[in-house]
Amino acid sequence: MPIHSFSFPTQIHFGANARSLIPDHLAQAGVGRPLIVTDRGLAALPLVAELQSALAAAGLSPEVYSGVHGNPTASQATAGTAAFRAHRADAIIGLGGGAALDVAKAVALLTSHDGDILEYAWDHPKVRAVVHPLPYLVAVPTTSGTGSEVGRSAVISEESTHIKRIIFSPRLLARAVFADPELTLSLPAHLTAATGMDALTHNIESYLSPVYHPLCDGIALEGARLAARSLVAAVRDGRNLRARSDLMMSSLLGGIAFQKDLGAVHSCAHALSAVCDLHHGLANGLMLDHVMRFNAPSAPEKIAELARVCQEGAAPQSFPDWVASLKTTIGIPARLDAVGVTATHLPRLVDIALADPCHKTNPRPCTRADLKSLFAAAL
Repeated sequence: MPIHSFSFPTQIHFGANARSLIPDHLAQAGVGRPLIVTDRGLAALPLVAELQSALAAAGLSPEVYSGVHGNPTASQATAGTAAFRAHRADAIIGLGGGAALDVAKAVALLTSHDGDILEYAWDHPKVRAVVHPLPYLVAVPTTSGTGSEVGRSAVISEESTHIKRIIFSPRLLARAVFADPELTLSLPAHLTAATGMDALTHNIESYLSPVYHPLCDGIALEGARLAARSLVAAVRDGRNLRARSDLMMSSLLGGIAFQKDLGAVHSCAHALSAVCDLHHGLANGLMLDHVMRFNAPSAPEKIAELARVCQEGAAPQSFPDWVASLKTTIGIPARLDAVGVTATHLPRLVDIALADPCHKTNPRPCTRADLKSLFAAAL
């Protein structure tokens, strides 16, 4: 039997009002000039001003970079790096959804490394290594989907093609995470649904991946259970703090679990985001039940366990139907045509999905024909 190596992430502060711990934590870490990296929408809300005030009251000198919007790009990372240097910052607070957290990681990398951020993508023909220490980075998620706060990677889109590239290094891990479900209480229902499906997909796909990592398997099952228990409740009542807490923990667990790798849902979703500019969580939700039907013959025991965890003992063969029913309940469309995808998009979608590495750890191998069939079935 081969030897397997495991590693797990960073210090996590989880719970209502966890954000209040940030100023003292940074002060104790010996930093004094943090740059808050966030998106345009959040920057206009009281949250950012309140955080700045709390940091200043603790003797720190914060500044804000709010140039994140849409899918994170290299230009956003470059502009954030310029803001870091202009402020003479010595720390970074990533505040927001997955895009803001990924840009925060990219800014941290570029402050201590030369070149373009995409030169550090794992599939670059002359990929650069991440070799230098990065500035002190803390992560504060405001959505419950990507799990980027506990991830060792940053996903950055190419400006011209919109194809997502992955920069990976253990050095990208945040030094501390402040996961405060109160920050998600005002998230609209449609974004709660999309990000919640993202978290559920991360847990399901990482569990089904054939890579050997029993620690992640246990984490993924608990993450799936929490999402299944609370996603509908959070969509129907955004002020339900227990449901919001479950989803934030599910997201965090999924972000840990998918270091084990993902599957064909993500390859399809990455293609849909590149070609049709779909929100990543929505794209995952659109494809999840269709890929589960495809995977069922190759992972019957694991799908049976997912059915037990998510459906409280329902028959394994009904698991894809449960996913489809969940989508209907929370307002995720059943088919791709509902979001403007047409048959004319298929060739490009298949090309990008086939080139994407995620399907290589799908429990059932995917050929070009398989991916074409999956997209066609979802139309």
